[in-house]
Amino acid sequence: MPHAHCQKKCCKNLWGKVKKEKVSCLGIMDPGTNQSWIIDATPDFPEQHQIITQGNNIKLAGIFLTHAHAGHYTGLMHLGREVMGAKNVPVFAMPRMRNFLETNGPWDQLVSLHNIKITEMRKQKEIKLSDRLFIEPIRVPHRDEYSETVGYQIMGPNKSLLFIPDIDKWEKWDQDILMRVKHVDFALLDGTFYSGDELPHRDMSEIPHPFIVESMDLFSSLNTPNRNKIFFIHLNHSNPVMEKNSAASNMIRSKRFNVAREGIIFPL
Repeated sequence: MPHAHCQKKCCKNLWGKVKKEKVSCLGIMDPGTNQSWIIDATPDFPEQHQIITQGNNIKLAGIFLTHAHAGHYTGLMHLGREVMGAKNVPVFAMPRMRNFLETNGPWDQLVSLHNIKITEMRKQKEIKLSDRLFIEPIRVPHRDEYSETVGYQIMGPNKSLLFIPDIDKWEKWDQDILMRVKHVDFALLDGTFYSGDELPHRDMSEIPHPFIVESMDLFSSLNTPNRNKIFFIHLNHSNPVMEKNSAASNMIRSKRFNVAREGIIFPL
């Protein structure tokens, strides 16, 4: 926020101001090795890179991509010769995502100039990041015009975290999200829209996501400890949950769920 061309209440007072909200992504840091990884290269990559590397004190050891929608991979442009001129930054991508980057400009130039080095992932195949840190890509149904879509499960020495920023609807998934939540310590889940009347000028069926009100109904069968694991993320600028003390935010808290805010840390 502010969102391009938005003059509604959510954004109109943010134009020209310092205060803003960055595009959603997740950073992973291993203080034992001084390495870090970013899940998704967003348009706010410069600031997010600065945060996750602590101004170059921590090595950026890789970028994991979820899919080929604008807010999730276009930050790769900052690795090119016009900006960082990076050398062989590891980029982890699923097969279609890899093919998309290698066969479409300007992304193919990042490959040919060795700004990035793509490692192809396979669904449900665990990747070792360090001796005590592992990550596993998980296929989810989403608008896959240019690539497949994945979430991730991250396993640390003590705890695990499920990260699914985008999915069409929970019932379209071939896995049981309730069981997934029960078997992790933190669940960061798609909260793009609070309800179906959020964008009256748009056909919401063209941009499917599980509405937060739908997710809360689905997750209502979980006990309090399992509900407390859930953090709604990836909030659209129109989402009333963006306002911390809104009725929507209060409703989420009353049902014992959470909203992830910028800078929150999950110790694994």
